[in-house]
Amino acid sequence: MIIADKIFNVDHKNFQEITFDIFQFQYKNNPVYKSYCDLLKKTPANIKEISAIPFLPISFFKSHTVMCAKKYDKVFHSSGTTNENLSKHYVSDINIYEKSFMKNFMDNYGHPKDFVILGLLPNYMENKNSSLIYMVDNLIKLSKSNESGFFLGQYDFIIEKIKNLCKGNKKVILFGVSYALLDLTENRNLNLKNTIIIETGGMKGRRKEMIKKELHETLKQRTGLKKIHSEYGMTELLSQAYSKGDGIFSCPNWMRILIRDINDPNFIYSNNKSGGINIIDLANVNSCSFIATEDMGSLHKNGSFEIMGRIDHSDTRGCNLLL
Repeated sequence: MIIADKIFNVDHKNFQEITFDIFQFQYKNNPVYKSYCDLLKKTPANIKEISAIPFLPISFFKSHTVMCAKKYDKVFHSSGTTNENLSKHYVSDINIYEKSFMKNFMDNYGHPKDFVILGLLPNYMENKNSSLIYMVDNLIKLSKSNESGFFLGQYDFIIEKIKNLCKGNKKVILFGVSYALLDLTENRNLNLKNTIIIETGGMKGRRKEMIKKELHETLKQRTGLKKIHSEYGMTELLSQAYSKGDGIFSCPNWMRILIRDINDPNFIYSNNKSGGINIIDLANVNSCSFIATEDMGSLHKNGSFEIMGRIDHSDTRGCNLLL
């Protein structure tokens, strides 16, 4: 069994070794993933490169129970936008998820106790099994501030709160779903300081869809902020990527992006071409670490990436897929 400390101490030198260890573990212990690999005639015995490891289509999380263990601590559900069949991620060790989002957050922003953390995530608040809500709720608790918390509407109150916190030189992080951030800042000309806005995507049918660049420009004009940050995550992953502006996302060391040809899913590009996003998430050790998403993107040489939209005919999802 791969222990969490090994996953979260991974670096570029031992990433391949640990990735193959997890591939072998999941092939042996995850019947859904094993069946998929066998169907493709790809097994640990004949795979020599990370790019050749089978990436499970993300839709399997809707139709199958994708897990290695027989018991689980928590089941995360996707938010969805209709009464569609939602994705379910069976998490057999919630401590791994907590360590993943905490270490990633601290690597990007520092300790939550240094911030007042606000959540403006109305649609997710209705989904008590949201992995995003679970993460932000834990960050709020770790901030140890009575000013931190979730909000539904209350836009005037939130704005005044942020202004007062800024006057007191308190640093603020606001996690917000896209349409709620637009509602919050509409018809306002703010000059926010000491504030980081992290948008988590999703108009949820509440507003006309906007490309991310347009959304960020609008929010920057309304708030006076130079950058709008983003979080890219999903129910099927126990890790997130963060963008600190300009739509460039960076992964933690235990997460990696590959780009596949959308017409030939087994072909992985080695250069800076756009295509379907495949994700290796080693924190998914007890479910499946190799996910073929329904998102389009491009990969930079340094491992950062950009999201370009949804692959045609894929489902509209929650999390950060406002493009």
